[in-house]
Amino acid sequence: MDRERIERAAEAIRSATALLVTAGAGMGVDSGLPDFRGDEGFWNAYPPMRRLGISFVEMANPSWFRRDPELAWGFYGHRLGLYRATVPHEGFRTLLEWGRACPEGLFVFTSNVDGQFQRAGFPEERIVECHGSIHHLQCAGGCGAAIWPAEGITVEVDEATFRARPPLPACPRCGGLARPNVLMFGDWQWIPHRTAAQEARFERWLESAAGPGLVIVELGAGTAVPTVRMTSEQIAVRSGGTLIRINPREPHGPPGTISLPAGALETVSAIRRTLDGAMG
Repeated sequence: MDRERIERAAEAIRSATALLVTAGAGMGVDSGLPDFRGDEGFWNAYPPMRRLGISFVEMANPSWFRRDPELAWGFYGHRLGLYRATVPHEGFRTLLEWGRACPEGLFVFTSNVDGQFQRAGFPEERIVECHGSIHHLQCAGGCGAAIWPAEGITVEVDEATFRARPPLPACPRCGGLARPNVLMFGDWQWIPHRTAAQEARFERWLESAAGPGLVIVELGAGTAVPTVRMTSEQIAVRSGGTLIRINPREPHGPPGTISLPAGALETVSAIRRTLDGAMG
């Protein structure tokens, strides 16, 4: 790993007045979560989908809740159980400590639906989940029911077929099928109200946090679905802050980006050791 870039990143974090953590799917890989990058990654995690010839993009589509709700909830129910059981890696705690040390605090912007930042202790009111959360549900039939938490909902999944066994999660208003409040591909039914409220809080925070002292630490956000990368870059330009991009495959960025071509936990740990060494 490039020592000079690690030291530049450490210096930026040391002098930061505010910390924005932006994260894509690569953030959770070091916690043991599957990497869905490419069909092979998805099929390795869900072998029955290989047999059916269904890709991640095809499976992550709301039409399955109409066509085959047991298969849809097999996929999302398994992920719900997996995310509940996963312990966030140490890099989450390090980022939280860095943010708490900043005068303007921290915020998280993530495309991940796994709730790992909340599990790691990040304040709920300082997180934007731009693609929603698997830990919240909505009516699949669009009856107008509000978004509700998935707490207490357990989906039993046949591990051999990844099909859910009835009863499937139901809407408390109409009794019909429920689905995760997750933005899927080709999804016109997603209810964005919860994410919109998060984004409004984020914009208010940025009003005071923006400036040269804002440091954006981006972790594991690829170009396939570039929402997180675009947000990081736009805010860096708008605020005059520093973008630290951590990505083993796609670390490149616009001029001024500190590009670190390695995984999230490895890189955050290296920066932390540099900071601890300077303090010692």
